[in-house]
Amino acid sequence: MAKKEFKSQIKKALDDPLLRNALGRFGETYPQSRENIFEGVSFPELREKMKAVKIEALSQIDELAAGFKEQAEARGAVVFPAKTGEEALQYIWELAQKHRVKTIVKSKSMASEEIHLNKFLIDRGVEVVETDLGEWIIQQAGQKPSHMVMPAIHMSKEQVAELFTKSLGKEVPAEIPKLVKVARGELRRKFLAAEMGISGANIAVAETGTMVIFTNEGNGRLTATLPPIHVVLVGYEKLVPRFSDIDNVAQLLPRSATAQNITSYITMITGAVPTYQRETGELGKKELHIILLDNGRFDLAKDSVFREAYQCLRCGACLNVCPAYQLVGGHVYGHIYCGGIGSILTAFFHSYSDADNLQSLCMQCRRCVETCPGGIDIPKLVFELRRRLTEKRNLPFTQRFIFQQVLSNRRRFHSALRIAVKVQSPLTKGTPYIRHLPLLFSPLTEFRSLPALARKPFRDCFKEMEQKVKKPKGDIAFFAGCMIDFVYPEIGEAVVQFLNKKGFKAVFPEEQNCCGAPAAYSGDLETGKELARQNIEAFFSTEVKYIVSACPTCTDFLAKKYAEMFPDEPEWREKAEAIAKKTIDFVKLASILGTGKQTKPRGKKKGQVTYHTSCHLKRTMEIYDEPRKVLKEAGFDVIEMKETDNCCGLAGSYAVKFPEISAPILERKLNNIEETGVDLVAVDCPGCLLQLRGGLDKRNSRIKAKHTAQILAEGRA
Repeated sequence: MAKKEFKSQIKKALDDPLLRNALGRFGETYPQSRENIFEGVSFPELREKMKAVKIEALSQIDELAAGFKEQAEARGAVVFPAKTGEEALQYIWELAQKHRVKTIVKSKSMASEEIHLNKFLIDRGVEVVETDLGEWIIQQAGQKPSHMVMPAIHMSKEQVAELFTKSLGKEVPAEIPKLVKVARGELRRKFLAAEMGISGANIAVAETGTMVIFTNEGNGRLTATLPPIHVVLVGYEKLVPRFSDIDNVAQLLPRSATAQNITSYITMITGAVPTYQRETGELGKKELHIILLDNGRFDLAKDSVFREAYQCLRCGACLNVCPAYQLVGGHVYGHIYCGGIGSILTAFFHSYSDADNLQSLCMQCRRCVETCPGGIDIPKLVFELRRRLTEKRNLPFTQRFIFQQVLSNRRRFHSALRIAVKVQSPLTKGTPYIRHLPLLFSPLTEFRSLPALARKPFRDCFKEMEQKVKKPKGDIAFFAGCMIDFVYPEIGEAVVQFLNKKGFKAVFPEEQNCCGAPAAYSGDLETGKELARQNIEAFFSTEVKYIVSACPTCTDFLAKKYAEMFPDEPEWREKAEAIAKKTIDFVKLASILGTGKQTKPRGKKKGQVTYHTSCHLKRTMEIYDEPRKVLKEAGFDVIEMKETDNCCGLAGSYAVKFPEISAPILERKLNNIEETGVDLVAVDCPGCLLQLRGGLDKRNSRIKAKHTAQILAEGRA
């Protein structure tokens, strides 16, 4: 799909109120439902067990496949290993021709969607009927699934009733029980008439040749038992070594997919079974054909980075918490598998070019990592996919020029920013904000104001700061990052004041540059590495106890990403690891050093504050309780907002690429802030601060957004 068409699809989705309502309601209820259903169950423990099973299966995939084939065939099944989707299609077609099959009923199968099975068979004159209610609905609508587990999640009951009325030629009311009754009546006739049933499988057990299917409607059992021929299309990733491994999947899959303790039906099929023969009225042998589908799975398994995706259970939990998916749905992604994990699967099962649009919608907020029952670091895989895509098709010229010719050259970058300060006056009109941008840039300021560049960058302010430290305990180096250095120098000043108050002198190496996140997250890892080298050199020789950063994204790069960037350069990796050991986020350091106040200070409280938890602070730096502790010790009542750890919508350059997606995410966040009734929101990420301040300014809100360091320095906003 071309970029222009992709953008058009996004706009269409965002302009659909029914879609927004359907996805929005589910997005709000799912996290709490999931939390409730895991109550009393150790999700981390189950996840580690599941991960171990998947890793074990991957390490012996050939042996498991051979063992499964042997066991299944010993029990009367026919097992066909299909290298490609085309081989699987041809096998099913030849089988259908041999038995003169006219009607096929299908249970839900993403693998069949992956190889476009329905179209292939229908084009050859075979009637194919989806029997999962959601799948049947979208088949009537001529659509593809919009979710791995809930294919029709994007449709309301009114839309379904209208669709049924049109396709069946009779009035069907928009009442769920009646819609289900109508579907059941139509589908039962198809089950009885079908000569072949096709299903997928959630598990394939090598030890016994058993296939396991999880369903809520019973259609899977009817598909597997009523027709005289049953074909199972299952990917190699569903193989597990032992029958006992079923238990772990059964505990994780329903809870993760739909927040159920267990699905209504768990069907286990071990070998061919006798079946009723329509012609004779007697029992006869049923044909069971199992197609083990490769279609890129072995390439995925061999890849040292992407093999982690083999741990995917296809539960769709990552979609259930994805901010972008909750706004635009699955059809925008333009292919079979959607979301972050979908971009990885699509790259290997179809092509890298098919995955390009999919990966661009990932905000790197890492909510999916918390939720994934397979323990997959999806954002990390998307990060690598972007790098490989950039190698193949490069970045757009403007982006490439900014990263490689400006950002990577510290003097040139800083000179450009200083020039921008002087020429921004017509846009700022003497205010701290840019409230309107002209022409093509106007979408960037439609939903929030942008901050003006600081007249004096922090690096200049730092030179003029008088650090009065009575009994010095040592030095702490400060990494400012672009935002604090050139947009919010007051945050840097607040950090220095806090350090001085705690008996430390701040050190600011002038050779420091951008942390490299903007380039690296866009796929330009080489520029990211160049910036990493510059910063490593700037800080490596400093004799300090800590290197403190007041931006979680910068902290993450210094503390984690830098060392990962140099796997084959031991000298740089060693230096990066030395930097990492000293690097700490400001609010973590503040919680260690203390604010100098008691948890319950005497006298009047300083006021109420709510706290926005930034994605990188919680999910990469694993900092959550510390800022609340710091604010409470400083004398504030902390009022928790709803969805405190939901993304604010900035996500670095994401808000520039997709302002239409960033805007509603910010709107939801601002609504949650306002519902608390406070007049101050604390933030520990300068990027989030930019987004929240800009949104509040656009609303003319009385609420102020400030960095925790500023709040501590000021005592009260």
